[in-house]
Amino acid sequence: MNGQGGSPDSVTPLDRDTLIAHARAVAAHAHAPYSGFNVGAALLLADGSVVTGANVENASYGLSLCAETVAVAKVLSEPWRGGVLALAVSGGPADAPGSTVQVTPCGRCRQVLMELAGLDGSDPLVWCDGPDEVLELRLSALLPHAFGPGALV
Repeated sequence: MNGQGGSPDSVTPLDRDTLIAHARAVAAHAHAPYSGFNVGAALLLADGSVVTGANVENASYGLSLCAETVAVAKVLSEPWRGGVLALAVSGGPADAPGSTVQVTPCGRCRQVLMELAGLDGSDPLVWCDGPDEVLELRLSALLPHAFGPGALV
């Protein structure tokens, strides 16, 4: 991907399309037997790596994991640290493969993503896939006045 070694400003439309394709593809691997709603997330890192995650539901609903949280956990459990240039989120009904509903990261995921982005002070682009358009904004617009390590005294 073209974002290698860059900043969120160096991300191209090709990166966007590729990242959305990764998010759509990984959504098919979601474990969503309770909601029937698959979500996939793809993170583009500064080194050009793409890390994906799909939602994983649990009968004890509070133990379920969102796609974005799964992707962040993968990043933090491997040698990557920070450097998030962009992320894409795609979701839709499990019984209608290829059908998307525009979703944005939930509040918990916004906080988890902000913690990861804060490791290097980045403000990644966020693309929310939808049936008619892709919503594009910065993570800071999704979570203004975020709580972070600086708030801990």
